[in-house]
Amino acid sequence: MADNQQRTPWRVEGEREPADKEKAPARRMPRPPGGRRFWYFLLGLLALNILLGQLIPTSEDRRLDVPYTFFRAQVAEGNVEEVNANNDVIQGAFKTEAKFQGEGPEKTFETVRPTFAEDDQLLQLLIREDVQVNASSIDEGRSLLATLLISFGPTLLLVGLFIFFIRKAAAAGGAGGLGGLGRSKAKRYDASATRVSFDDVAGIDEAEEELVEIVDFLKNPDRYRKLGAAIPKGVLLSGPPGTGKTLLARAVAGEADVPFFSLSASEFIEMVVGVGASRVRDLFDQAMKAAPAIIFIDELDAIGRSRGGGGGMGGGHDEREQTLNQILTEMDGFSGKEGVIVLAATNRPEILDPALLRPGRFDRRLTVNPPDKDGRRFILEIHTRSVPLHEDVDLAQLASTTPGMVGADLRNLVNEGALLAARRDHKAVTTGDLADALERIILGAERRITISPEERERTAYHESGHAVLGMLEPGADPVRKVSIVPRGRALGVTFQSPDADRYGYDARYLEGRIVGALGGRAAEEIIYGNVTTGAESDLEQVTSIARQMVGRWGMSDVIGLVSVLPSPAEEPYFPGTSGQISDETRELVDREVRRIIEACYEKAKRMLNDNRERLESLTQALLEHETLDELDAYRAAGFERNPPAAEVGEPPPLKVT
Repeated sequence: MADNQQRTPWRVEGEREPADKEKAPARRMPRPPGGRRFWYFLLGLLALNILLGQLIPTSEDRRLDVPYTFFRAQVAEGNVEEVNANNDVIQGAFKTEAKFQGEGPEKTFETVRPTFAEDDQLLQLLIREDVQVNASSIDEGRSLLATLLISFGPTLLLVGLFIFFIRKAAAAGGAGGLGGLGRSKAKRYDASATRVSFDDVAGIDEAEEELVEIVDFLKNPDRYRKLGAAIPKGVLLSGPPGTGKTLLARAVAGEADVPFFSLSASEFIEMVVGVGASRVRDLFDQAMKAAPAIIFIDELDAIGRSRGGGGGMGGGHDEREQTLNQILTEMDGFSGKEGVIVLAATNRPEILDPALLRPGRFDRRLTVNPPDKDGRRFILEIHTRSVPLHEDVDLAQLASTTPGMVGADLRNLVNEGALLAARRDHKAVTTGDLADALERIILGAERRITISPEERERTAYHESGHAVLGMLEPGADPVRKVSIVPRGRALGVTFQSPDADRYGYDARYLEGRIVGALGGRAAEEIIYGNVTTGAESDLEQVTSIARQMVGRWGMSDVIGLVSVLPSPAEEPYFPGTSGQISDETRELVDREVRRIIEACYEKAKRMLNDNRERLESLTQALLEHETLDELDAYRAAGFERNPPAAEVGEPPPLKVT
């Protein structure tokens, strides 16, 4: 029964738009090294360099720039003492200071000889006027300081940057290596600073009770040591995302009043080989020094995958496996007296390496399941402590309309309800705010798009097909809401959820799920004689259900009581490479899946044809009101629906006020 306890308590059917491929999130640009203050310092240094270069006087600044004709005239007048030429550039000195166009007087000058003046016999003129002609290099006008800055400035700047990073690495990494690569990135939380207790945890009482013993050991270790008992070295928390695994670990640290070292398993891994193992050693050293303490490693499967299963192409010597080996070694080094306990969390315990799970490492394994109805009510009470609630809010009723939701979902629900209440200028969060928030989370936000009357009518028939079959199928989840208002990627939605939590599903219920999911396509074919792309999501759902019925749950006489489909942890890395299932068996599975779906589709068309009046009535009500809640939908289809909530005088689930 472990595999068939899939929690699918509520679902949305009838997506009318083909799902586009999700775009990968844009990668954030890596943050430049050195920090903001360093880059301010560097920019200031460059600005100072430019300013000094402008302020330092040079000989070029004092040299008079004159035309070639002016230079020839000064030579002819005998006012030129010496010249120095290189290619077409001529520099020299006057015997007496000269001025040109208001500039000067200056004794040095510079001019450029035109290329067409090569035959003007300048040299003879200079010799005749007794001008000293030199052959030294042209003066570029740089002072000694400017020459030093240009020659050695870039080198000095690079050396300074290198020294800066070395000092920063030494300050951050200490003995751990350059840049602190070998030091653990775990964040230490002191219980007095961010205290979380078991009072902040609800809905997962079984796991909480198991961890009380851990807290008691950290508080009173001698009580156990007197009897020769050793506390488990490691506790593995597994369960779906959002069930409260991290919160449980922090509550243990808060109750025990000990330091709490927290990090994700992926933070051990770097591009440099050996860094992960070094960080593991450093983390355990820090915890030993702060003992008694708790080490919490989140998402353990990032480094704890089973070795030799395609995790690395390097034959078992990649960085991830070295890090895992170091964790195993460190946990083996515990004697049980250090007062350090390792807590780890994962969503996929089935893929972990067996060496992690053996006694002496993670001795205790706790499954954190989604809460039941009472657990959800307790969780809602915790999350609404600081939220002003209207007197009409009934948390028990709200908990009954949220089967399958975990702690993170319920926290998001309360927050969305508070946001809606603030947007509507309410002084307190009302039942309507929470109901609208629940619809927004499950069904998606409404879209304001223009739909043609023909497509709107087809959508109404599609959703009515889902709803009518959901009302007709015995044992099917009650229809809570039907709407043709576009939400998310769907043009219409039919929302069904059970009256109570379900943990196991029989074959009749699953076939009813398939029949209901195919109701939209069946309605379109009956009314219009053709079909559209609106059943894409429905077909994906029914294919998944039928395939698991045949290949995992033994609900096919042809396949028999054999599990022929691999679990998610055993899926092959490359398509078509699974050696456990023969081609003939896969063909049988596909044939049986097709047979079940086709039989359910024929049943859906037959039931809708027999109840054509109910289909038409519900469609017209949808076209008139666009959205129908539970009681209105059943009434429009000609059924008398008395949900349990209505029998005790409570408002029906998802009633929008």
